Amino acid sequence: MSKSVDLREAAVAYYEEGHTLIETGKVFKVGKTTVSNWVRKKRETGDLQNKPLNRGFKKIDPEKLKAYVKEYPDHTQKEMAEAFGCCNQAISKALKRCGITRKKDHALQRTGS
Repeated sequence: MSKSVDLREAAVAYYEEGHTLIETGKVFKVGKTTVSNWVRKKRETGDLQNKPLNRGFKKIDPEKLKAYVKEYPDHTQKEMAEAFGCCNQAISKALKRCGITRKKDHALQRTGS
């Protein structure tokens, strides 16, 4: 769990008052490496905020997948995987994340039932 920015600021200020990394770590109940990282980050960037998370898709763009399914609604997951250059399981998980359901039984489609 990350520590609050206020705690980080206080720890860096305490260290800059002349205390050692070990003393600062004991007072703020963090490791000396953590204090060292905070001090370095403060010097390099002037800020102690966490970097924003960049969580995007890795292989399959959800918008491209939706457009593909709309254009080719009868393609199997295997055909989709070939088109996107990935495995069937990746397509299956991406479809699930997008809320798209697929029919599993092709026998019903062949007989017209």
